[in-house]
Order: sequence, then structure tokens, then C-alpha cells
Amino acid sequence: MASNDRYRISFTSGSLHHHESVQLAELYRELGDWEVTRSETLQRNALQARTERTAKVVCREIIDRLKTLNKAELDFLIVSGHQDQAHILWLAICRLYRFVADFAVEVVRERFLSMKIDLTYEDFDAFFNKKSEWHDELDQASPSTRDKLRQVTFRMLREAELVTKGKTINTVILSPKLVGLIRENNPDEFLYFPVFESDIKGMSL
Repeated sequence: MASNDRYRISFTSGSLHHHESVQLAELYRELGDWEVTRSETLQRNALQARTERTAKVVCREIIDRLKTLNKAELDFLIVSGHQDQAHILWLAICRLYRFVADFAVEVVRERFLSMKIDLTYEDFDAFFNKKSEWHDELDQASPSTRDKLRQVTFRMLREAELVTKGKTINTVILSPKLVGLIRENNPDEFLYFPVFESDIKGMSL
């Protein structure tokens, strides 16, 4: 039985795009319009992409993510340190891609809470197979697409500092400011991070 709520799985060419995301957020704050930001970025080749097509794909991807953030969150992204930036970019990815969000909640966080801090490709494949029963877009995906989704998901987890290069889940400490932003917007989004609920209170301002 297929789900009517389809997964968006167009992140196969992606990474966290950390530096580029901050760069585009700064430009958007200056210009105040996403379409103008996109045009200006491409005109300047600000992303330093090798081809025009790559520049367009990456620019669209980053803007789609940044659009999920409200003004306070975008301002926080611009002025915060590297780790906070990585965490809020991970939040944006989970908002845009429910497939990634579900993997973060149902696999990464559940393993963390169970003290099983190793994360394997087999864990991803089991999750993918389970979701394929309900999502035709996964069931019909080619093996190469599945491999790419796995590769990119793990890359983004590493770049967001949630998982180590050795595929060990990190204990995440969210900054008080980020905790406040998440709590104000949607406290359920704490589930996107490997963190104990009891610890979140200690991270608050």
C-alpha cells in the first residue's frame, strides 16, 4: 500500500553545504528576496561551481533548505559559530526532507537512546526497505539511487557533527539559543538530534 504523503528524495547530489548556506543566508538578508538572491548568486558564480548546471542545482537546493527557516533562525545561522550553524542546517534539511527526518528520529535517535551508538549502512538499508513498503517512490528507486541516498545521508550526518567518520553517533549538545528557537517553533524537532530529553532542560537559557 502506497502512502499519499510522498517522500522528497531529490537530495542525491547534496551535502550539508555549510559555507555556501551561510553565504546565501547573508546575501538574502542583504537583498530581502529569494529570487533576487538566486539570480545574484548565479550571476556572480558565488558558489564557484564548475558548470552552470551544477551552480543552478546547488543554489536551488540551498535556497529550498533556507526557506524552511524563519527570520530569527536565519539570523542565528549567520551570526553563530560553526557547530551551531551545522545543527541548524541539519534542522533545515530535516524540515525539507521527511525521509531524512524519519531516519534521524526512528533510527539515529532510537539507537542513541538504546545506547547502541554504532550506525551502519545496514541500519539505513533496513529503514529504506521498511519505508519502501509504504512509499512507491522508494520501492521504484534504482539500486544506484538507494546507494546515493545512503551515501549523502551519512555525509550530512557527519558534516552536521551528529555522527563520526567511524559511524559512531555523537552525543549532541545544543546551544541555549538554538534550544530556545526550536522550543519556540516546534519542540518535536528536538527528536531530529541524538539528545536525551532530560538533557534539553540543562541546555536552556
